[in-house]
Amino acid sequence: MGNSSSSNQTPLLVLGSGALSFGVGFLCKELVNKYLKKDACTPYLLRNFESLSTSKECKNIDKKEGFLQLFDQLVDEIQEDMIEYGMPVDATNHMKRVMEYNVPGGKLNRGLTVVHTAQRILGKENISSTELRRIGTLGWCIEWIQASFLVADDLMDSSITRRGQPCWYRNKEIGMIAVNDALILLTHFEIILRRYYGDSEAFLPLHSVLTETVYQTELGQTLDLTTQPPQDDVVNLDLFTESRYNLIVKYKTAFYSFYAPIALGMIASGVYDKASLDAARVICIKMGTYFQIQDDYLDCYGDPSVIGKIGTDIQDKKCSWLVVQALRIASAEQKEVIRQNYGVDDPASIKKVKDLYKELKLESLFKAYEESSYKELVNEINQVKKVPAAVFMDLLNKIYKRQK
Repeated sequence: MGNSSSSNQTPLLVLGSGALSFGVGFLCKELVNKYLKKDACTPYLLRNFESLSTSKECKNIDKKEGFLQLFDQLVDEIQEDMIEYGMPVDATNHMKRVMEYNVPGGKLNRGLTVVHTAQRILGKENISSTELRRIGTLGWCIEWIQASFLVADDLMDSSITRRGQPCWYRNKEIGMIAVNDALILLTHFEIILRRYYGDSEAFLPLHSVLTETVYQTELGQTLDLTTQPPQDDVVNLDLFTESRYNLIVKYKTAFYSFYAPIALGMIASGVYDKASLDAARVICIKMGTYFQIQDDYLDCYGDPSVIGKIGTDIQDKKCSWLVVQALRIASAEQKEVIRQNYGVDDPASIKKVKDLYKELKLESLFKAYEESSYKELVNEINQVKKVPAAVFMDLLNKIYKRQK
């Protein structure tokens, strides 16, 4: 899909795929309408929105069970799109397995937050079932992006389990095919968004939030990986600073896990002025930092049968909150223990690091941090004026003192 070459027309925003879809220039509404016409679109843009009213009814979209029914519908639609591209049955069946194995297995908090945010802003009674299903597709855009990140992340980290089952790449018939699967999963959010919001004035703000979120998360992952490249035998602990850790968390977690779901719900509700989105962004970054620190804590102290994975941050040389705090308060002798053992994939070395964490009372330090962070967030949320406080409190209460 190219830009108009006419010199008297405003350039059309390039609607590319995945993280490369930022585009350039300004939007001309007439051009958007032109490019969304059936005769000017790729197969998945040929779809109109009749499926919203004629598809199988999905009740209780704001509950996990109903939200999952919508997932099944979206899987069917993506398979239909693949068929329109002439893909054979074995390929469509593979992609169905990719989606069903990787997308819906988590708590779905990100996706449901989109729906709950819109309900808080507009009021449940003011949203039709059709519109609520449409908003639900935005929630699944986030969950699809999340799945793509996790498939790639597990491969890069050589992780073993995810959500109580082997990581996707560890299925013997998959292996490195997981790289391409992760890329396709990322592209699916484009298919879903254009099908259900391609004719909406909210399309560009929604698209901007999603693509910016993908890019920011990739930047966070880049910073995370390059803080300690996996091929290095010796951990460079000089890079494990609080400032660098906070930057990793801001871009790798806070935007896509917290800001994006709330921003999508706001935009779908017609609230996307700069002041409102900025207020949401500030709170969500702080909430995302709290969440990631919880995650780092659970990697070490959580029960694998509860959290659905075996923690590997120590042997993976991760710039974790725990090691950053340990380095901050440790004596020279204790720092040497970290230098000798952190990043060594050996049970004895891992135990030495965990024993040091215990000696430094990091578990108590985390619990004190958790309490203070919760109180600070509640105070800031109560001062928000343009967005209902319940939007943020709903999310905060879901993660406060979580065990997985």
